[in-house]
Amino acid sequence: MTSSHAFWLAGRQVTGEDTFDVTSPWDGRVVGTVSVPTEAQVEEAVAAAYAVRDEFAATPAHVRAAALDHVSKRLVERTEEIAQLISAENGKPIKWARGEVARAVSVFRFAAEEARRFNGGEAQRLDTDAGGQGRLALTRRFPKGVVLGIAPFNFPLNLCAHKVAPAIAAGAPIILKPAPATPLSGLILGDLLAETELPAGSWSILPVSNDRMPALVQDERLPVISFTGSEKVGYAIMDSVPRKHCTLELGGNGAAVVLADFASDADLDWAATRIATFSNYQGGQSCISVQRVIADASVYDRLLPRIVAAVEAQVTGDPSDASTEVGPLVSEDAAKRVESWVDEAVSAGAKLLAGGKRDGASYAPTVLTEVPADTTIACEEVFGPVLTVRKVDGEAEAFAAVNDSKYGLQAGVFTHDLQAAFRAHRALEVGGVVVGDVPSYRADQMPYGGAKQSGVGREGVRFAMDDYTYERVLVLTGLAL
Repeated sequence: MTSSHAFWLAGRQVTGEDTFDVTSPWDGRVVGTVSVPTEAQVEEAVAAAYAVRDEFAATPAHVRAAALDHVSKRLVERTEEIAQLISAENGKPIKWARGEVARAVSVFRFAAEEARRFNGGEAQRLDTDAGGQGRLALTRRFPKGVVLGIAPFNFPLNLCAHKVAPAIAAGAPIILKPAPATPLSGLILGDLLAETELPAGSWSILPVSNDRMPALVQDERLPVISFTGSEKVGYAIMDSVPRKHCTLELGGNGAAVVLADFASDADLDWAATRIATFSNYQGGQSCISVQRVIADASVYDRLLPRIVAAVEAQVTGDPSDASTEVGPLVSEDAAKRVESWVDEAVSAGAKLLAGGKRDGASYAPTVLTEVPADTTIACEEVFGPVLTVRKVDGEAEAFAAVNDSKYGLQAGVFTHDLQAAFRAHRALEVGGVVVGDVPSYRADQMPYGGAKQSGVGREGVRFAMDDYTYERVLVLTGLAL
């Protein structure tokens, strides 16, 4: 694996005075050594982004689109190399890492398409009242300014892409901070962006430590913050800068509801397979992984053993092995936290039906039932390969159980009943309802974000572009309409 020593400052590769090692959570080997920007270099990046903001906003759409197309094509060409890098620094099984690269390819392609059609302007005649005779309003969107993008470790390439691509498409300079545990995947985007003709200063990728972020967050030259991560950190950011625009994609404890009509053997096999896969993919380290199963009493006894069997069939082990489905968590500390939450639940009376064992940074895929409502694992986002299963009586109780959470990111509803699907869409306090599947489905072009304490704003390329821009009206006078 090739080490990356430099970071990207205003479009050029430079080094700082200090470095840190990136290690594999699977075997502890050093994957790469990363240079850390000095305070002066961070200031240079911010100043360059701020200085270029008007120029970049005025950059022709075809220039921005061509750059985004280039990155998308180069990601295709380097798919296997980048997937191996993601797997090495994150511990993600290679099968999921390859899928992540494919998603990033799409994100940049979608952004190129949006760059070509975004901000065409909307005309509105104003002579609907006498005072507006001869007047026409033209509304267009313009960047709010430089974006500070703060990305997490769990999708170290694709969630960096979700910060960078919409900003470039909208003509907003961006400073990207990748997660300290997984900076290499984010830095590799700089390799590809550097091959384009985007203006100097329009993007930087700075692997600064988390404890240095408050100064960047509060810098008035960075009016937009796009953060993906924990609820605690996200709302601390928002509270510290109440006059900035913040897009926060925070936690969840995704629920999969299985209604009474989803009752055939084929239905239950499908539900169990999907639930088992997507409670454990990425080691459960996804905001929309399945954490809670809420099953109607009429199907519960047939569904539960299927779920346990499917969970126990998950292939765990070396993330570089193509057959591995569940790798380690991002660190041993993360696995120990998951272990402590499961142990707490079991001590409080929960029944452990599968898993419940830790080996270093790895935690076995786990199924719990009869989990007390006041345990940590029932209330918080576990961010690990742990699943709870609960029995309810009827649709209304099922939907109430989904809503009995401070989070509201996405929910899955297994049903064939179209009316039930629409009732779920109306009743569930979440950002997205997925019918016939788990809550873990995300198309990268659709609006993605949560309700309640799962965040504010929306990702998904065009929707992020809306968040990064504002409407400005031009009134033309003296027209013969």
